[in-house]
Amino acid sequence: MTEPHPEPTERELQILEVLWQRGEATVREVYETLRDELPIVQNTVQAFLRLMEQKGLVTHRLVGRSFVYRALQAREPTRKNLLSGLLETVFDGSLDQLVASALAVRKPSAQELDKLRTLLAEAGKRGKS
Repeated sequence: MTEPHPEPTERELQILEVLWQRGEATVREVYETLRDELPIVQNTVQAFLRLMEQKGLVTHRLVGRSFVYRALQAREPTRKNLLSGLLETVFDGSLDQLVASALAVRKPSAQELDKLRTLLAEAGKRGKS
């Protein structure tokens, strides 16, 4: 049986997003990517990355004197894990309530509605087979 992956916090997700986009990055590179959008200092990024490594979210390799970090799990499995937890804990497993809440938070674009229709049609086909 595989161990469940730890759920990253909101700040950890922001750091993971940088690593997913770049593949890998030093503390400085993560900091420089986030500093314009977040009130964060480089030492805080370094502390987060150390904690994230302890949690099994990232790993590092040494290049010269710099630690180069990379995510241990890809973006999609992480998203699915977080969504699954949200679905069960917040919406009691009710998919329609989750979708209704998402639609109440933000009006979807025409392109998003088309994609949702396609996804629903595909789900309906899978349910009938």
